[in-house]
Amino acid sequence: MEDQVIYLVLAGVFGLFMAWGIGANDVANAMATSIGSGALTIRKALIIAAVFEFTGAVLAGGEVTSTIRSGIVEASFVVNEPELLVYGMLAALLSAGIWLLVASRRGWPVSTTHSIVGAIVGFAVVAYGTNSVEWGKVGTIVASWVISPVTAGVFAYFIFNSIQWLILSRSDPLHRARKYAPVYVFLTILLISLVTIWKGLSHVGLNLTSTQVYVVSITFAIIIALISRFFIMRIKVDKRAEKKFHYATVERVFGLLMVVTACSMAFAHGSNDVANAIGPVAAIISVAQTGVVGQQSAVSIWILLLGGCGIVIGLATFGRHVIATVGSSITSLTPTRGFAAELAAASTIVLASGTGIPISTTHTLVGAVLGVGFARGMSAIDLSVVGRIFVSWVVTIPAGGILTIVIFYVLRFLLG
Repeated sequence: MEDQVIYLVLAGVFGLFMAWGIGANDVANAMATSIGSGALTIRKALIIAAVFEFTGAVLAGGEVTSTIRSGIVEASFVVNEPELLVYGMLAALLSAGIWLLVASRRGWPVSTTHSIVGAIVGFAVVAYGTNSVEWGKVGTIVASWVISPVTAGVFAYFIFNSIQWLILSRSDPLHRARKYAPVYVFLTILLISLVTIWKGLSHVGLNLTSTQVYVVSITFAIIIALISRFFIMRIKVDKRAEKKFHYATVERVFGLLMVVTACSMAFAHGSNDVANAIGPVAAIISVAQTGVVGQQSAVSIWILLLGGCGIVIGLATFGRHVIATVGSSITSLTPTRGFAAELAAASTIVLASGTGIPISTTHTLVGAVLGVGFARGMSAIDLSVVGRIFVSWVVTIPAGGILTIVIFYVLRFLLG
């Protein structure tokens, strides 16, 4: 009984720390383009993230989480030694949280998914041997380091060029912005609705057919596009600002669009990535309460609340470092450029969901920002910042693995 209480307390504390890391690193990515482009202040971004990340995590993050996270460890290896799984999951949570703390402090946008995957690989190797790891799955994840940023970068390049061709290069850019901006809103909401329903809401009893998913998403996208058109038409021309910068009012139109994308991206992110913190917590609690390793562990509402709170606190306390890197250090962003990056990221996530390719939201958004930079020429990109980001991506899985091995042995000594 005493051991059970210790496991539950540690699971809660380490899970909160991991969720804090997700907020400090991953959520900063979702908000970085909006802040870097000037569409949102940090204070407004915090409010949006607090509401929509928390809502997404609590309402749509409650999927029945697989005990052996993402199929990284073969289940047959852990059935007979449930206490090793508890130590391993505790070590994975703590090590991934520590790595996210280090990365966030240095402003490196790393993948929280890859952090927890690297951590679980490390624990599995020392606890059960190299044969227990699904190396094919790990290889697919490594391949996604290239696939997701390149795909998002290509999409962003063409989306920004479409904005340039349809709006910015024309003699009447404001008129054309008012005409085409609702179309871009429609596309954005459609894509994010699809990814949210497919990856999030299907696990809260909404088992919709593909046709129903498309009908709901299209209807919702039309409604939001019409509402956005109403507000876009009310934006007045600032003649003083127009004299200084010809596209000032056009950028204000896209600033409004970025508020829409920030809200929807935050909800989608909260519903999907909270599992990186609460998955291992659910596994630990299941084993602590039953003493048996189950293939699936139901997620209690208090675990979701824990994850939601941790994410919001992480963004509020430490998110500014990664926001600075993605929002302004890679390339200079305006609302049109930032919007192109977010729409490209959403497109890539939907494409990946449909094809089953495991990708990182972080890598996707960084790739999209790079794509917007390339559309303006190589000189628009700070290659030294990009180099540091790529190095941090490569280091993430081994760093998580090594840290976990050390913490696993410490916990085994102290608790075993």
